Amino acid sequence: MMNNTWKNQCNYPAGTIINGKWHRHRYEIVRRLGSGANGVVYLARGSIGYTAIKISMDSVSITTEVNVLKSLEKVQGSALGPSLYDVDDWENGLSRIHFYAMEYIQGRELLPFIREKGLSWAGVMIVQLLDVLEGLHQKGWIFGDLKPENLIVEGPTPKIRCIDVGGTTMKGRAIKEFTEFFDRGYWGLGSRKAEPSYDLFSTAMLMLNLYYPKRFVKKENSLKQLTSIIQENRDLVKFEAVLLNALSGKYQSAKDMKNELLVVLSAGEQPKGQRTTRYAPKPKKKRMRSFIETVSILLVTVILYTLYIYGYIL
Repeated sequence: MMNNTWKNQCNYPAGTIINGKWHRHRYEIVRRLGSGANGVVYLARGSIGYTAIKISMDSVSITTEVNVLKSLEKVQGSALGPSLYDVDDWENGLSRIHFYAMEYIQGRELLPFIREKGLSWAGVMIVQLLDVLEGLHQKGWIFGDLKPENLIVEGPTPKIRCIDVGGTTMKGRAIKEFTEFFDRGYWGLGSRKAEPSYDLFSTAMLMLNLYYPKRFVKKENSLKQLTSIIQENRDLVKFEAVLLNALSGKYQSAKDMKNELLVVLSAGEQPKGQRTTRYAPKPKKKRMRSFIETVSILLVTVILYTLYIYGYIL
């Protein structure tokens, strides 16, 4: 939890003016957007319009998050994180506050978006996420606190974006922020070491959460429990092999998981390994309807993914 001293010192009402000490940019606080373990985020109005400003007493945390945002901007074809606009200090007469201004991303949180648009969009969003995670991992960072609340879907052509990089950690270190449901340490299926497989476990749990919005608690045999939950959902079971590989730490990279997920989305085939299911074979008419649905989802996936890779989604 955020230190109470920081919380009090970083608590400002609407109308407060923040003047950057070094760059001389001026921001007016409009409203509070949220808070994390090391700072508070506000919607602010400045010379370039509306921005999101994160302020903190912890210069190290601010520097780390700024470095993450810069790394995200260097990932080709990526716009996962918000664009970084300004980094500065603010001396308010009592203390020195550290802050950075970033793009204010507007859109819908991932869970409400899927609830409105339908589960056929779940695979599309996860493919986008995995593509950017691969780039982030190659830059030496692990996202860490990956959960629906930190993800926004923006634009008329849906594109997944992140609104909080506070949990992002350098490879090899201990994950500094996590949410139990998405944490493999909580499930007893791995350590909290910052490595690609940690993010891929969280991605698998993220997909489960899209199909099971009401999160469940762990039981004694975590992997058996999660396997059963996957198999009990008629729509989710086709992703069983991919999900279990991610939950078991078998993928070496986000690219590997993305490629196998695309196989399932494109042809309804299962990647490496056998899939067991509790369902009897579908009647011919149902199989045909399922095939048509799969082809429709594939077309949407391919079109969106092509636009995403070549930068046509703004």
